[in-house]
Amino acid sequence: MLQDPNGFKALEDYIAKVKPEAVYFYEEGGERTGLFVVDVASADMIPVIAEPLFQGVSAKVEFHPAMTPDEVKRGLQKVK
Repeated sequence: MLQDPNGFKALEDYIAKVKPEAVYFYEEGGERTGLFVVDVASADMIPVIAEPLFQGVSAKVEFHPAMTPDEVKRGLQKVK
């Protein structure tokens, strides 16, 4: 992607569309890695987030749901 002169512009466009709370780039296992912190309000947003990366740059995409302490507390109150 970044070898293409328009690659970084495409990355900026993707970030503008997805509106992540934070974005970090680093090396992991010898590969370029991007970490996007995104609020996924419902599961139907996963294709919106992932498909441009699958199709645009053949990226591997993983999702790791995380919760705030308040969300954990609310969830635990629902456990019976």
